[in-house]
Amino acid sequence: MSLLLPPLNAVRAFVAAARHQSFTLAAGELHVTHSAISRQIKTLETHLGVRLFERRVRQVSLTVEGLRFYSQADAALQQLLAATEAVMAPTPSRVVRINVRPSFAVRWLIPRLPDFVEQYPGIEPHVLTSTLSPEKADERFDVAIRRGHSNWPATIELRPFLEDEICLVVSPTLLASHPLAQPGALTQLVMLWSKTRKGDWQSWLASSGAGNLKPAGQMQFDHVHFVVQAAIDGLGFAVVPTSLAASAIAAGQLLCPFPEQRLAVNRYYYGLAPDAVPQAQFFSAWLQGYL
Repeated sequence: MSLLLPPLNAVRAFVAAARHQSFTLAAGELHVTHSAISRQIKTLETHLGVRLFERRVRQVSLTVEGLRFYSQADAALQQLLAATEAVMAPTPSRVVRINVRPSFAVRWLIPRLPDFVEQYPGIEPHVLTSTLSPEKADERFDVAIRRGHSNWPATIELRPFLEDEICLVVSPTLLASHPLAQPGALTQLVMLWSKTRKGDWQSWLASSGAGNLKPAGQMQFDHVHFVVQAAIDGLGFAVVPTSLAASAIAAGQLLCPFPEQRLAVNRYYYGLAPDAVPQAQFFSAWLQGYL
């Protein structure tokens, strides 16, 4: 078949000349000389074995064979152009946008994202952190993860995710210097707490039966992930959700000195936006692996 195909440059020159009915205008369109157009068309005529143009003084017109060839060649070039544009167009981004709270991003999601990337190397997870509820989100998202089933858009079907509880944590170094045989010993230590979960300490106290125990001091932070880091660094003890401290506990950076005194809190849910990209389904399947 390759022996039958005419030279592409010659076909381009012919189509331009046929469209304009002028070698001069075709030369201007293709940014070549008049003589170059003439040579290309002569090459094409030789290849096809027919005359394509009637040549007159300062005028050319298509022959019957030329008109027949033009109708097919022009369509073929247009199809080739469309195929080229389709191949050269940027590949649509395979991004999945995940809306989570800052502490959940730092302490739960990001440490586990390498596993998702390994399983789905063609998908780019974009983590959007926000303290706003999904109902009030100011950025488009494909997947949102939040604690509890309040303040979600009605258009999102919630899916149960992580169950959670709060526990008291402290660094091994601090525990070695200040043994905690019973909750009463916490009066020797500084309490670390977050404005976003300021009721956890009182809830833990009430469930442990420790009464109105008062720590030696307090340090406040904006988000739980700062509290967890401060506890890792030995600044004091903290009562935090195990979902956000699990990685540090597993790594031995934090200990839970009263493991039996844990208190269940609202579980996490996640949902896919109605206009979520198709790859959000893969992220959903990955999340299901942590149930």
